[in-house]
Amino acid sequence: MRLLLIASTLLFVAGCTSYGRVVNEPLATTGQQSGTYSIKEYIRNHDYGDLGISLAFSGGGTRAAALAYGVLKELRDTVVVVNGRHRSLLEEVDWISSVSGGSFTSAYYGLHGDRLFEDFESAFLRRNVQSNLIHRLLNPVQWFRSTGRTEMAIQFYERNIFHGATFADMRRVDDAPLILINASDLGYGVRFSFVQEYFDLLCSDLSTFPVARAVAASSAVPVLFNPVVVRNYANCKQGEPAWLREAMARAEQDPELQEVARGLATYYDSDKRQYAHFVDGGITDNLGLRASYEVLEIGGDIRGIYARLRGRPLPRHFAFISVDAATDPEPEMDMSNKQPSIAETVGAMSDIQLHRYNAATLTLMKNTIARWAEIFSTPDHPVGSTFVSIGFSDLPPSEQPYFNEIPTSFALSDEQVDRLISAGRELLRTNPDFQRLLRQLEAG
Repeated sequence: MRLLLIASTLLFVAGCTSYGRVVNEPLATTGQQSGTYSIKEYIRNHDYGDLGISLAFSGGGTRAAALAYGVLKELRDTVVVVNGRHRSLLEEVDWISSVSGGSFTSAYYGLHGDRLFEDFESAFLRRNVQSNLIHRLLNPVQWFRSTGRTEMAIQFYERNIFHGATFADMRRVDDAPLILINASDLGYGVRFSFVQEYFDLLCSDLSTFPVARAVAASSAVPVLFNPVVVRNYANCKQGEPAWLREAMARAEQDPELQEVARGLATYYDSDKRQYAHFVDGGITDNLGLRASYEVLEIGGDIRGIYARLRGRPLPRHFAFISVDAATDPEPEMDMSNKQPSIAETVGAMSDIQLHRYNAATLTLMKNTIARWAEIFSTPDHPVGSTFVSIGFSDLPPSEQPYFNEIPTSFALSDEQVDRLISAGRELLRTNPDFQRLLRQLEAG
């Protein structure tokens, strides 16, 4: 009866017209401003040292957030010698890209650093967020508001998790890692990252934009949640910028990057694109890896970044760690000749596409990271690279069924959270590529 009531309420609410609340502000002047949360400022101010680590957190609700949290714990407790000093590997993390559930962990760490380990479990992982949202949805007062279900979720995230933080607060220290919170543009399929370079496409100022709203966009599963809407201002646009034209020229031999560049160019047609509607980042990349690829290949070209870094110490080794919380449960339909339901059919189709796309993404990134290492290398300064990919399929076969049955939701039991955190630590600690990285670091 409760499920029927929830379904009926969703159908009722879906039949009502709703409008996304727009809070992004226009740029005060054209061009970037000093102190913005941008890739340019990050490259200018960040100290790389001898080791650079980038992380990618996948989608998967609280399951993904807890697995990513476990990986951060293991990095914190893994101490190596870097530049002659004993340092935690977590201190060497430069960059975190995330989608959907993984964005809760990355955003919280971006805002609070090691405070994550003090209160993130109570603030999010062990909180029944799903029940709180359902109770709010069932409140008749909500039925007649015009802002939709996502605004209700944002208000909850603001009040209980992120406490009014904006992207200006993400710049807590100059050497903090850059956090790429990623969403999908529902209208054109553009993968959109919440950094100033992307907000420049909208002639908008990211510094005043709420972190809770970005995380809500990154995790807004279509139909269940309305898109997060932003205004596409026209006050700073005088044609496509030089970097975008150059990116389109560089991508002539790469059809996928061409599509990315063309999608970004649509923001310059402000008459047709007065607003953008952002939904779950997992739709365009459930691993959070392709955002890093596109930012570095399209947004500035890795060779251009190398040119800006010349004359500054470059890492002697950099590593990418992909944390994938996707599950692969046994399909119940194969136990009977009963025709699968619509939900089972749609779910199976989505899973097939997800796993195939993830496999292609992992191959792309592994090859790309090796190529980047070659670009950064010089005869007197060789640069090494390591790509680490962890997921539930790497666990012992006896443990996999338990994790494959953990749902994609915002309400997990304490036991499930505990085991996910432990799994994140174990998966990273026992990964052969990660162990090889540690041996290389020990050898100097």
